[in-house]
Amino acid sequence: MSPGFTTDELPPAERPYTHEMVVVHRVFRRESALLPRLVRAVPDGGTARAAQVAEHLRTYVDGLHHHHALEDELVWPLLHARAVQDDELVSRMEEQHRRIDESLQAVAEWTPVWERAADRIAGEELALALDAHRAALLEHLDDEERLVLPLVAEHLTVAEWDLVGTRGLEQVPKNQLFLALGALLEEATPEERAYFLGKAPLVGRVLWRVVGRRQYAAACRAIRGPLDGGPNA
Repeated sequence: MSPGFTTDELPPAERPYTHEMVVVHRVFRRESALLPRLVRAVPDGGTARAAQVAEHLRTYVDGLHHHHALEDELVWPLLHARAVQDDELVSRMEEQHRRIDESLQAVAEWTPVWERAADRIAGEELALALDAHRAALLEHLDDEERLVLPLVAEHLTVAEWDLVGTRGLEQVPKNQLFLALGALLEEATPEERAYFLGKAPLVGRVLWRVVGRRQYAAACRAIRGPLDGGPNA
């Protein structure tokens, strides 16, 4: 964490607000924990439900891939060039990305096998692959938040950091924007919610309150119903 402000405070205007990434990471932490539970909760032969969970899984994998691709393109090269004394740490981040990609290969192999018949053996293999993926992911997220985000705050400009968020938002399909926002706000503190909603235009904030919250809550009920989980956004 950069000196001069805490993780739940806004930074000086000339410093990147890296705490945004901590909130984004909460989405991946939550969903990576839910996914193996969702797979294991599908009844043997429940192909309709398996298809629903598999689609949710693919959305998660796509989101994580895009998130890491942006870091590979926009963050690690700048840190390699500017934080030379921490080059080994940045290389560790890149290696962790590769290990996460490797963990998702087993997930990709088992997902269609399980989806076709929803049999318990394939489902358990997929759930175990997701458990292994989560272990690799959490190691990376912990290291990035504790060790790398302070480097970002020190070595990247506000514009360079904001570009990561802007490019990430551009990759979200327009019909998925409220779902993405809801996922972000679900476990955010009141201060964090105010910050993220404050970045949206007025019409977006109004639509979120009128339409978006209900849309996100309905999507969570549909996917998490068997687990009795619900959103707090």
